[in-house]
Amino acid sequence: MHYLLIYDLSSDYLERRAAWREEHLKLAWAAAGRGELVLAGALGEPTDNAMLLFAGASPAAAEAFANADPYVREGLVTHWRVRPWLTVVGEQASNPVR
Repeated sequence: MHYLLIYDLSSDYLERRAAWREEHLKLAWAAAGRGELVLAGALGEPTDNAMLLFAGASPAAAEAFANADPYVREGLVTHWRVRPWLTVVGEQASNPVR
């Protein structure tokens, strides 16, 4: 199953992230190394949201990530939520439909 961790970013996110980026990326690459985090990044123009795609049997890994993320802790993320994503097309689709 896939889960999207959706971040709403603060208006000064780009200016403030440098102080926490190394810790955030270390956390993200560790989750990717465990096979939990598939893709992640901020949306551009405007940079007001970020999307992190997780794979697993439950949303637990995505929720744990948000709870440990310095971007959340330091207020760069103003709100987050996890949504199941019913993927149906692509090599990694969790529910392929042809």
